Amino acid sequence: MPPVEKHFKTSLEKTGKEYKEVHEWMDGDPEKKAERHNLTRMYEYGRMIEDQYGKEALQEYIQHLHDDVKAKFTHIQHDLEKAIADTLAYFGVK
Repeated sequence: MPPVEKHFKTSLEKTGKEYKEVHEWMDGDPEKKAERHNLTRMYEYGRMIEDQYGKEALQEYIQHLHDDVKAKFTHIQHDLEKAIADTLAYFGVK
């Protein structure tokens, strides 16, 4: 998943604001990071973010989740492609 600083930069480029409070809340506490990225709690956390920081912050929260899901699955895809290539090479098929 992208580092929190990348989330700041992306938000700043799109909105003119970093939304540090949102991104630090999501990524700042390693013990709560997975819980705060739990997609089944998106509605609950989204309402909380919107109540505290407004509608635009809610959009940044959703974008943060989107960016992290995309990064995670892209990483998995690259790992899978490498594993397949390595396996094919091992068996002389490549």
